[in-house]
Order: sequence, then C-alpha cells, then structure tokens
Amino acid sequence: MSLTMPEELLLLMLDDESGRLFDRAAPSGDYALAASVLAELLLEDRIHTDPEHLAVTSPAPTGDAALDGVLARIRAETTAHGTRWWIETLGSEAEGLRDHYFDRLVERGVLKLEEGRFLWIFPERRYPQISDKEEREVKGRLMAVIFDDHMPSPRDALLIGLVRAAGLFPLLLASHELDSVQPRIDALAEQQELSRTLTDAVRDIFTDLARVGPVI
Repeated sequence: MSLTMPEELLLLMLDDESGRLFDRAAPSGDYALAASVLAELLLEDRIHTDPEHLAVTSPAPTGDAALDGVLARIRAETTAHGTRWWIETLGSEAEGLRDHYFDRLVERGVLKLEEGRFLWIFPERRYPQISDKEEREVKGRLMAVIFDDHMPSPRDALLIGLVRAAGLFPLLLASHELDSVQPRIDALAEQQELSRTLTDAVRDIFTDLARVGPVI
C-alpha cells in the first residue's frame, strides 16, 4: 500500500502509544502538513513552484479529495502567489487536512478511531495504530538515506525537509545520533526548493509572532 506524503508525515507526527499528535509537532507541524500537500501535487506533476510563483501544470484529478480541492483552488486563484503564501494559507486550515488524512488512514486499516473526552469535558479523537508496517517502512527509508549516504529520491528529500521543519527528528533519533547526522539532514533538506521555502516560512511566521508578543 502506497501512502501519500501527508499520510506519511502524519504517521511520524503521531504518538503510537496515546494515538495523539506529539506536542512538539504544533504549530510547525500544521505548516509542514500544508507543505506536504503541495509536495505531493509537485511529485504528481500537477503544479510547478519557484520562489515567486506556484502554478497548476495539469488539472487532472489525483483521486485524493484534499489534493484535488487544493489543486482546484490554485487554478481558480486570479492572483499569482508564491509557495510561502500557499503554505501559510493551507496551514491555517490544517485541522481539516488532518481530519481528511486521518480518515484515510483509518479506511486503509493503518489506524483506528477512538472518540472520547479530554478532562471529561472536551470531545477528543485519538488514532491508535492497527498496523505499524507503514510507519516502519517510512522510517526505514529515511534512516537509510540519512545514514547510508545514498542519493535520495525527490520524495524522500522532500519528506526529510518536512520532518526537519516540523521538529520531529528528536523524536526519531537519539540525541547523539542526531548530532552526528544533523549536517547530512540539513544538506538533504536544502536540496529541494519547497523544503527551503517551508523552513523560511515557518521561521518568519514565528519571528513575526515573537515580535508581536503574547496577546493579553
């Protein structure tokens, strides 16, 4: 079973024991998830990106409702926008994207849905694993690229950049391992324009938030 990049990223952002997203995956994970949708469209040859413009190259449906919805929005937009604008725009709607891809992973038998209450008050959804095969396959691919010094596929180079931007590598590697391979991770992440744009966008967003300060 082949997963899309948003599905792969969500599996890496999910705590296998609790079925909840790791705390460290938010809010940068929202922008990483948005960028993973654009990355999948790029890999499917539906869009073209450069620093200033993101445009549709083929409107053909992908069969994924979320991807096709984003593709239609890009095509219908009368003003040209760059990758960062779309990452920020889609990142503000990340909850809907998460729900869509969690539902797909449940339908595929990778996760199961458990509904309950947080603090006995707030409705909560958790997604414990049914099968860990898919997550192990994703992690195995990334670790092979990072540690074996092989040339990555465009998909794996993009995913490494997204995982780095979401701050997930400390959850995947011991601190001494991460220290030794961080230069390799950085080099791989910088190979793709979309990865560089994502990292810059997340950094700039957090800088703007810090400048404004907390809302009282």
